[in-house]
Amino acid sequence: MKGNNKVQSIPPMTRYLLMMRFQVSLFLIVATLSASVAFVVAPRNARHDRLLSASAITATASSLANHTVESQSAAIHMPHAYIAEQTRRDFEILDIRDDKADETNINNEQQQQLHDLVYLDSAATSQKPRFVLDAVNYYYTHQNANVHRGAHSLSRKATEAYEAARDKVANFVNAYSRNEVVFTSGATEAINLVAQTYGRAFLKEGDEIVLTEAEHHANLVPWQMLRDQVKVQLKFVRVDTSTGCLDLEHFESLLSHKTKFVSFQHVSNVLGCVNPVQRMVQMVRQHASPDAKILLDACQSVPHMPVDVQTLGVDFLAASGHKMCGPTGIGFLWGRQDLLNSMPPYQGGGEMIDTVTLEQSTWQLAPARFEAGTPAIAQAVGLGAAIDYLQQIGMDEIEAYEHELAVYLFDQLSQVPGITILGPQRGQERVALCAFVHESVHPSDLSSFLDMEGVAVRAGHHCCQPLHHVYGHSHSARASLYFYNTKEEIDVFIDKLQATIAFFTSLETTNVDGSGGDFVPFI
Repeated sequence: MKGNNKVQSIPPMTRYLLMMRFQVSLFLIVATLSASVAFVVAPRNARHDRLLSASAITATASSLANHTVESQSAAIHMPHAYIAEQTRRDFEILDIRDDKADETNINNEQQQQLHDLVYLDSAATSQKPRFVLDAVNYYYTHQNANVHRGAHSLSRKATEAYEAARDKVANFVNAYSRNEVVFTSGATEAINLVAQTYGRAFLKEGDEIVLTEAEHHANLVPWQMLRDQVKVQLKFVRVDTSTGCLDLEHFESLLSHKTKFVSFQHVSNVLGCVNPVQRMVQMVRQHASPDAKILLDACQSVPHMPVDVQTLGVDFLAASGHKMCGPTGIGFLWGRQDLLNSMPPYQGGGEMIDTVTLEQSTWQLAPARFEAGTPAIAQAVGLGAAIDYLQQIGMDEIEAYEHELAVYLFDQLSQVPGITILGPQRGQERVALCAFVHESVHPSDLSSFLDMEGVAVRAGHHCCQPLHHVYGHSHSARASLYFYNTKEEIDVFIDKLQATIAFFTSLETTNVDGSGGDFVPFI
């Protein structure tokens, strides 16, 4: 059954409140001290067309201040919680301590606000440990030179550091060869590279590409662009909203001898479901064209679980470095070596050529032919350091701990009245990520007020507009965790979320008749 088909729009109230954060905080304090004065919190509009009495405001402020989480936090045991305990101090942005107040020269109130940061947006980008930051800094201060094209010792050191990062990526995903790893600016460029090289060279009018309704725009828009260029046909696997997963029977029914390419996510950045890659690959090999190729968007899996390209059986894999503790501006494409060498270059310039004359040029073999110009050397070094850091913890251990977090996050969030979590429900496999909607409070309002409380969650369509339309929503809020998050942070999130909902619910229920008596405008 599909969700409410009434598409939500960003309310004017949100825009107003974003500009008036300080005033709203002051308003709540004043309301608590005095029950004789009522204020207007937001402009009159379709959602909150009513005035608030002083007593209602005071009650709301009281609920915000006194509400506590009804959870079983103390009784929940997480055997792998030591991972967060041991790693949080590696992330300075998460390690704001009271004993640093003098060092940072800030007052106690500001210190408390910093200390209370709860970062739950790692699906958008992860935080970076000192180990990675130090590696990037060391490169710039001790090894900085251009790679591959210098005979001096500094250039050799830079080249060694850059190529060592390629070896680390190859080992991390169990590639057949280091030559199968192409550095890109991120997963978006990796997918565009495949679409514009393999797609334009080997796909033709009438061929079919199978995608899914759940795809990130980065795994949708490039194929739409290719469709307009070479007239291929796009087909989309349905999402079964009753299970929160792909409809595999529908997927199988879309496959035929016309299917020449299939591309899908390993883990959904909205639903949190883990797609059965090996089963889907088997279906493609059985029912699609014998030369059909498969690309896996692994942005939400590579940082969180062991990923083995040989075991999965796909032909291409794309991932982003910034989601796995690495710098921004770096990612990679893994592709079978014979496929990469059969594809034309993506860009022309230095590095990717073999010979150049005024009449024509020839190309290097992969991966060089896809890395035109000076690469993102420092970022690649940082990605290599991130892989070292993750492997030191252990990807099996990270996956196990995040499973514990996922269960607890889902259980606590599902108990909040009025909340609907998108994706698989209790008892089904999902990662430590929950996109959710409330029956009456807009995701942007939830995110804005949670931010005031030091809780960072994401609100929007998460680059998945078609998927949100399937569920009948234009936006959702999303809490996404990583190995440095804790059970206690989930408790804080749920507490602040319930308090925020209580506040907005009081706006909806107070003075339904529109009468508010005397009031002083809050401007």
